[in-house]
Amino acid sequence: MNVSHASVHPAEYPPTTDAGEGGGGGGNIEVPRVRMKDFQGMPGTQGGLALRICQFVFAAVGLCIMATTSDFPSVTAFCDDEDLQNLYGDADAINEIYLVAATGLQSLWSLSLAIIDIYALLVMRSLQNYRVVTFFTIGDGIASTLTFAAACSSAGITVLIDNDLDICSQNHCVQFETATAMAFISWFTTLPSFLFNLWSLASR
Repeated sequence: MNVSHASVHPAEYPPTTDAGEGGGGGGNIEVPRVRMKDFQGMPGTQGGLALRICQFVFAAVGLCIMATTSDFPSVTAFCDDEDLQNLYGDADAINEIYLVAATGLQSLWSLSLAIIDIYALLVMRSLQNYRVVTFFTIGDGIASTLTFAAACSSAGITVLIDNDLDICSQNHCVQFETATAMAFISWFTTLPSFLFNLWSLASR
C-alpha cells in the first residue's frame, strides 16, 4: 500500500515544476513578442528614426532656403514688379509665410520624435502604447497635411510666375522651387510614418 501511495506523489511534481518554470520563462518570452510587432518604420525602431531624420533634414533645408533669401524680411519674394505686386503680392506673401510656418512645424515635430526614437532605442523600450501611437498618428496627420498644402500652394505660385507671367528673372524662383521641392520630399517621408502609425492603431 505504501508503494502505491509513493507512486502517486511523483506524478504531482512535474505540473508544479512546469508552472514555476513557466511563470519565470513566460515573462522572458513576452518581450520578443512585443518587439516583433515593432516593424521597421514604426516609432522606436531604426527605420522610424531614419524617417524622422529625413523629415527633419528636408524640412529644415527648405526652411533655411526660404529664410536666407535677400528679401525674406519684406515678405514680397514672389513679386518684385510694382504693378504685379498689387495683383499677386498678397497671395505670394501668404504662400511664403505658409510654407515657412509649415516647414518650421514639420522640422520641430520630426526632431522631437527623432529624439524620442533615439531614447527608445537606447533603453530598448517599445513605443507601441495606445496613447503614444494615437498622439503620433494625430501629429503626423496634421504636420503632413500642412506641409503638403503649403508645398502645393507654393508650387502653384512658382508655376504662375515662371511659366505664365515669365518674370522669374526678377524673382528668386530657383530658391523657392528648391524650397518647394524640399517640402514635397519632407511630406513624402512623413507619409510612411503616418500610415504605419495609423495601421498600428487600427489593428488594435
